[in-house]
Amino acid sequence: MPEKLMLAWSMFWWFPACFAAPGVDVPKQAVRTISAGDMLHWGVGLLVVLAVFFFCVWGMRKLSGISVGGAEKMRIVGGLSLGMREKVILLQVGKKQLILGVTPGRIDALHVLEGDDCLTSNESSSIVKDSGFAAIVAQAMKGRSDG
Repeated sequence: MPEKLMLAWSMFWWFPACFAAPGVDVPKQAVRTISAGDMLHWGVGLLVVLAVFFFCVWGMRKLSGISVGGAEKMRIVGGLSLGMREKVILLQVGKKQLILGVTPGRIDALHVLEGDDCLTSNESSSIVKDSGFAAIVAQAMKGRSDG
C-alpha cells in the first residue's frame, strides 16, 4: 500500500511538470472590455433565439390542433373515486353529459345524458363564482375584465 501511495504522489507532482516548458514565458492575453457593439450583438442573438422558440410553439399548436378555447367545449363536471384506481367521472361535451367509468386500463361510457336529463346546466355553473386565484385565471382566459 505505501508503494502505491508514493507512486501516486510522485505522479501527482511529476506529470504536470513534464509538460511545462522550462524557461519559456507565455505571453498573457490582454483583457478585453465589453463594448456596446458586443451588448448589441448578444441582444440580437437573444431575440433570434426567442423568435425561433415562439415560432416553434406556434407551429406545434397549429400542427397538433390545440386550441385555447377548447376547455369550454369539454370539461369535467365532477367525479367520484370508487377505490384506489377506479373512478366515475361526469364529463360535459357540448350539450351532452357522459358518465364514464375510468380504470387504469380502460375507459367505459356508462351513460349518456342529453337535454333535460343533464345533471347540471351551463347557466347554473356560470352563476357560481370562484374566489381567489382560480377566478382571476378563469377571467383572464375568457378575456373579460371587471373595469
